[in-house]
Amino acid sequence: MTTPATTPTMLALGTVPKLQQDERDNLFSLLASATRPLADVVADFFARFPHERRLRVGAALGFLLEDKKLLHPNGRLIAFAILHQSYSSEPANPYVPLLLNAACDETSEKPEQAFVQLLLTSASGNNNIEVLKQSAVDYIKGFDSASQALLPQEQLEKLRCSNSVQSQPQSNSFRATTVRCAIPDPDVPQNCVNSSGPSISLPGSKQKSTDDRDSDLTGLLQEKSWGRLGPQWIRHTPPRLPILDGELQWLNPDNNHELLWDYSMCADTSRGAAIRDLIARALKGPLAPAQQEQVVEELAKDSKMVYHFGMTPQKLPDLVEHNPLIAVEFLSKLMNSPDIAGYFDVLVNMEMSLHSMEVVNRLTTAVELPTQFVHEYISNCIQSCQNIKDKYMQNRLVRLVCVFLQSLIRNKIINVQDLFIEVQAFCIEFSRIREAAGLFRLLKSLE
Repeated sequence: MTTPATTPTMLALGTVPKLQQDERDNLFSLLASATRPLADVVADFFARFPHERRLRVGAALGFLLEDKKLLHPNGRLIAFAILHQSYSSEPANPYVPLLLNAACDETSEKPEQAFVQLLLTSASGNNNIEVLKQSAVDYIKGFDSASQALLPQEQLEKLRCSNSVQSQPQSNSFRATTVRCAIPDPDVPQNCVNSSGPSISLPGSKQKSTDDRDSDLTGLLQEKSWGRLGPQWIRHTPPRLPILDGELQWLNPDNNHELLWDYSMCADTSRGAAIRDLIARALKGPLAPAQQEQVVEELAKDSKMVYHFGMTPQKLPDLVEHNPLIAVEFLSKLMNSPDIAGYFDVLVNMEMSLHSMEVVNRLTTAVELPTQFVHEYISNCIQSCQNIKDKYMQNRLVRLVCVFLQSLIRNKIINVQDLFIEVQAFCIEFSRIREAAGLFRLLKSLE
């Protein structure tokens, strides 16, 4: 049974696997044997290529013959002789249609047309064809167009059908939609490859030697898809069959669950049980001074203990309002953590209070805070003072903010010039308050 990989029709017309290195070398060696008798070249082809590999080599020759600029005229005659004689002793030759088209191609040179017609009109299985006793060079030099009459295509068809060597049906309705992988360069004239000189031109190149031409052709045959590129088969998705009564229906529910991280995973639950209990209490209310001191001491001994408290940025406002000192220690130990940005965002956006300003003020003296965070927190404080409606609470809050800003400026935590306009407008707006007036005088002294 013939497998698809060795089907003559598929290999003759379609894209075939690339040739091996030794096969390419042997093939170009035969195509360069222009001075040897063609019969000897064909016999050498039979000796070098076993029967199961000839279809692949024949497909490569067919690919090279499609473009008249790829091979020298001598090499084209050798290729035609090999394709014809490869199956001369068998009842089916897959390359007869290719030979027939070449014999009737009016754009080809007359010697080439006549040579292919001599092959097609020869008797079946006759390996002693007179024309094969000559070399390709001798045949072209001695060709006499007056003595060789070209037969029309209809007569060639009749002669071909009368011979025993017939071609297999090779109709392919999709072949017309394929595109060759090698496209000829229109700037290279046809006569560049028909000269009898030692040089030859290839598509997209200047004059090259025979070795360069063979190197280019070898590289072309090394490509994974060097035959033709065909359109993709586009098939619509078939419709679903109706669901019958009692039939199970497959459901794909749209589940968009939010992942919750378990911070207790891989944690050493035996360490700091008492501290974790104190932190849980600190989120609900103020701790006693002794308890606060105990938490601070434990954090000083092991700074990594902050990762075992189960704290999240959402819990930070409760810790700030109830126990600001513990919040300062906690944030100080998290400064090198990638999660600190989340805690800063919560601290900036939480409701401004005495405790939150105390936490930020203590942090500015304990660690180096990001400048952008400090500026955003100051802007939030100023905006909170402006938005509050209760005059008593507003005056109290303005005093706290002014004292807070004076502390930052005197300790050189911030560069007042970065916020000068905003702070100055704040002082002018609340100039009736003594602390705001004092802050305004401090700003003027720094100009």
